[in-house]
This record gives sequence, structure tokens and C-alpha cells, in this order.
Amino acid sequence: MSENTLEFTGERFTPECVREIRYEHWARYAFALELARGKRVLDAACGEGYGSAMLAGAAASVLGVDIAADAVAHARSRYGARANLRFERGDCTALDAAPGSFDLIVSFETLEHVAAQVELIAGFARALGDDGILVVSSPDKRTYSDSSGFRNEFHVRELYRDELLALLAPHFPQVRLYGQKLLFQSAIWNLEAPPRSVAAVTLSESAPTPQAGLDYAPLYFIAVCSRRPLPDLPDASLFGDREESVYAHYNGEVRPTWRPAAASPNSKPRSRACAANSKKPRRDADRGRHGIPWKPPSTTRSTTRHRGQPGQCRRSIRTRPCLPPKTASSHRCPARNASSRSSAAAKRT
Repeated sequence: MSENTLEFTGERFTPECVREIRYEHWARYAFALELARGKRVLDAACGEGYGSAMLAGAAASVLGVDIAADAVAHARSRYGARANLRFERGDCTALDAAPGSFDLIVSFETLEHVAAQVELIAGFARALGDDGILVVSSPDKRTYSDSSGFRNEFHVRELYRDELLALLAPHFPQVRLYGQKLLFQSAIWNLEAPPRSVAAVTLSESAPTPQAGLDYAPLYFIAVCSRRPLPDLPDASLFGDREESVYAHYNGEVRPTWRPAAASPNSKPRSRACAANSKKPRRDADRGRHGIPWKPPSTTRSTTRHRGQPGQCRRSIRTRPCLPPKTASSHRCPARNASSRSSAAAKRT
């Protein structure tokens, strides 16, 4: 492991993680970036420090706080060269900050990991100025756990939508609630100017025509909160990487390279996707012929979600087959229990 790489234990995200989990975590900080411009920012439960470093590119100053000493030491070593960025060890549920110390507080993937949620939010409200803004994320218990049957061993208490809003209401009369989820979309954008508005439609098998809006149940909530009226905020935020890493994974591993067998004169050509999605059962020998990775007979259906970095991943919210890897860099193995855990207030995934 590189000297500047924090060990991935499954409890907190590190920037060496790839694909789905990378999109989820980076997108939150990218969403908060414009709010941080020229502001005094606290990144509460900053974990590895990658998000604090991103915000420091726009903010007047950024303080990253985490309860894990190893995470703080790593963040200082990796990102400490920035003059407007520093990292300190501290418990975010007992925040030691003077009233009005910050203009913006962000805390992502923290709330569900602590029992003292009331104290956490109250401390954030106290540390913010009168017109300060809090941006906080939380998984939607209905979709994250109830619907999927998934249990995250690092989560202490997950919240439903009404519970999250009730937790925030005593301190922040102004709340804009966003949903977050990875979606498969076809994007059309203006090539002559940056986009200023977004039109979104969702197709459903139950509707004859696409319906306006993003009609999906969110996996996570992101709440933007303030005592004063909120600034002009986008209705939607899109995040991607220019290398299109998740899509490259789909093309390289998930989408099979279908090779058609000899066709009869009257048969219609079938696309690769059509062949791959056929519900007709195939024998193991047929899987190899159609370019679908072979699964040994002894392999059972796994509840691992193929996310994270090689050899380390989170458990799945869906059930899918665990296929053998092509290369060490292109596969997630089943989640493993961390040998050691930091305190509950540390940055988690």
C-alpha cells in the first residue's frame, strides 16, 4: 500500500475506491463546492480528507475534523500543503467550536453512524453564523434497508424522510431536501454554452409516454439547511468523470460480447444486449460461447455489491452473481469484516 493511501476497511470511503461508490461520494462534495466559494467551511467527519481538499479549492478556509487519529494524520500528510486547509481531531457530536465560527458546514455519511444525532445537529447549528448553511446527507431507510433487506453493520441509526426533517426542523426553518441515486441516463446538452436549465423525463412500463421529472426513489437524502432563506440552488446536480469509469466497466465486463451462432435464412438479427438479457436458461457451456463470464457451479448467489477498491467492497443492496475476476484491478470481492473500527463519529462510507 502506498504511503499516501489510507487503508480501506469498509467503514470510510477513500479516493482509491472506484466506480459506483466513487460517484456517490465525490458527487456530494461537488454539489457543495459552489456553496463553499469564499466561505469559512467545516467538513465534519472528514475521513480521509479528499472532500476537504476539494472544497479548499473554492473556500476561504476549510477545517476538516474527524475522530479517528489515523485519518487525521493521513489527511495532514496528503493534503496539508494547502495554506487554507487544516485538519484536527475531534468528536463531531461534541463539537468544540465558538458560536458563529463557520459559514458552511458539510457532513456527509455521518449522521447514520452516530447515536447522538440530536447533539450532532444542535452542535452544527451553534457553530454556524446566522446566515450559515448546513449540507448533510443521510441514507433513506426505506430504500437503503427496508426494501432491499440490506443491513450496514456500521450504521447505528438510519432515518426515514419524515424523521430526518423532524431532526432538522428545530434548528433550521429553511430546508431543501434532495434525493441522490446512481441513475442510467441519456444526456443531451447544449454544445455552445454551459447548461442553465435541465429538462428531465422518466419512462415507465406503466405509462405510454415519458413523464416529466426524475421519478425514482432516492437511495440517499441530501438536505441543505439554514435559518435564513436559502440562496438560489439548482433543481438537479449531475456528476461524472471524463473517463466514464463506470460505463467503461459496463462495456468491458458486464456487457457480454455476444457472437451469434449460424442463423437461419428467416431469422431476425439479435443485438448483443438482446442476447445478453434473454431470459431463456443456458447451460454453463453456452455461457462461454455467448461471451458471458463463466460462473463455477459451486458459486452461490452473493449479496455483495461490487463497489470499492480491489479486494474490498461493501455488501450489496441487491442480489447478484459474484463472477470471477478478469484482473485484480477490475473486480470487487465479497465484503469482509474490518479488523478494527474507529469510533462511530468517524467518516464512514
